[in-house]
Amino acid sequence: MRGYVGLVARVNLSSNSVEICELDEEFAYRYLGGRGFCARILYDEIKQGVDPLSPENVLVFATGPLTGTSFPSSGRYHVGAKSPLTGGIGESNAGGFFGPYMKLAGFDALIVEGASQKPVYLLLESGRVKILPASALWGKTTYETQALLRQKHGSNARVACIGPAGENGVLISCIICDAGRAAGRTGLGAVMGSKKLKAVVARGSRSVELADPEKARREALRLFKKLRENRVTSKVFPERGTASAIGVVNRAGVLPTKNFQESLFEPWLDKSDRELMQKILVGKKACWSCPMACGRRTRVASKEFSGEGDGPEYEAIWALGPMCGVSSIEAIAKANYLANELGLDAISLGNTIACAMELNKRGLLPKEKLVGVRLEFGNPYALIECVWRTAYRVGIGEDISLGAKRLAERYGAPDVAMHAKGLELPAYDPRGLQGMALAYATSNRGGCHLRALVVMHELFGVKEVHDRFSTVGKARLVKEMQDAFAVIDSLVVCKFLFYAISIDDIVPYLCAATGWELGVDQLRTIGERIYNLERLFINREGFGEADDALPKRLVESPISSGESAGHVARLEEMLGEYYALRGWERGAPTRQKLDELGIG
Repeated sequence: MRGYVGLVARVNLSSNSVEICELDEEFAYRYLGGRGFCARILYDEIKQGVDPLSPENVLVFATGPLTGTSFPSSGRYHVGAKSPLTGGIGESNAGGFFGPYMKLAGFDALIVEGASQKPVYLLLESGRVKILPASALWGKTTYETQALLRQKHGSNARVACIGPAGENGVLISCIICDAGRAAGRTGLGAVMGSKKLKAVVARGSRSVELADPEKARREALRLFKKLRENRVTSKVFPERGTASAIGVVNRAGVLPTKNFQESLFEPWLDKSDRELMQKILVGKKACWSCPMACGRRTRVASKEFSGEGDGPEYEAIWALGPMCGVSSIEAIAKANYLANELGLDAISLGNTIACAMELNKRGLLPKEKLVGVRLEFGNPYALIECVWRTAYRVGIGEDISLGAKRLAERYGAPDVAMHAKGLELPAYDPRGLQGMALAYATSNRGGCHLRALVVMHELFGVKEVHDRFSTVGKARLVKEMQDAFAVIDSLVVCKFLFYAISIDDIVPYLCAATGWELGVDQLRTIGERIYNLERLFINREGFGEADDALPKRLVESPISSGESAGHVARLEEMLGEYYALRGWERGAPTRQKLDELGIG
């Protein structure tokens, strides 16, 4: 096979056994890699009703045919399991270098079953897998773990690991690689923790063979040229990073503030992202084969919030800042450093802390849970204290560790939780972005902007521009983006590329890499197949039409001020058309649609 390295490792931590098998080419052709591999494996191998934190859950790491090649921004990998946070499909991906190194170590996918009695880590090298003891690493932060394992296995090794949050079963914990690159969403760190799997180390020198290397080289040069000619990918991301979105979103009145009670963060209304970041920025950071280098390296010198590390990126700045009413970029950066070190998803963390702040404002939290912390909007010290407490499940941190949905339900106010299907919502208020409303509600993994980044068209003016307050045409746009992004996550490459290129641009390189004869329509069908398979997984776990929904606040309470004032999310105007385009009934694929896509 070309584009792939041809091996899949299956590790059973209960029996301490390893099986290496060849990757089936027909399987690869139908599901590509990454997210597609995860969807098929999880659907086939996880029984209905399995406890996500039991040995019966299956954890999958997967790369794609473009991972580790000369294709721009091809440094990503995908992770999947049944989510302990949502109870549905759990999947996330991350950039950096771990994905390419996993292929250099000889593997397209790693499937982890069972659970170890004692802490272990996996070493992937030269087409072999070793299960090694990790008791000495248990309790270490993600930064300490990566440093110790690279010291042991060499600087050419890359590490994906969990921190104390994952070890402690925190439902909003994540997997960290390359210091601050997170496979952040759906609580997959807790799945690793439940298996006593501290880390996966990948090292090797195996090359990725391409079917037509010369054509691939030409296509890569063509794509890099397109990226250089696009303002966003050549100027905005390299010079300002993801924080560049803050001012645009805030001025549009769709920056969720104080747990979505407001949509305009007044303290930053007259500040640019440059003003915020210049206080702490020390450099930028790129993933494998990436010309954009949107990652930031920062340092906080002030004594009360001192620290250094990766980020914060846009979503973390919002979640740990405006969402919690905190305006100090130094405090936000400190909270982000801790979240990375302890292994917490910054989006879910900030969202759930904000939920706790509102619950406390309503007088619903027990005082004994709040000893030593003044939990109120705008308090940076409370924010940072909650990060520690959440990772170690202490006091109010025990409640926050459950995620916003469970937290709000525990204290009798479910409408205070800002989530979809149990996954906390990200940094765009859907009341002023109707396409994002539909994208959040119909995302298979729950509240997510990265399953259809419609804000590219509704607010950022990329390519085809859509009226953000209109519902017309949004069902088709969301459906098409969801299918396209399923392809992107399966290849596995960075979505930021698609400010400058399209699915059509991928096809020539993919064919040169694999030797397959694929067209755009075939690629989109693969994306649709993956999306429908994920939907089957969550349908089996009890999710249906009623779960393609948004919090009552967003569909009933209009935005109160700013450019988006007076608007609510008009989800019902779009949902029927969306189902019709999908070939779904009551939130589930029909038999006719499944037969059309070849899903057995």
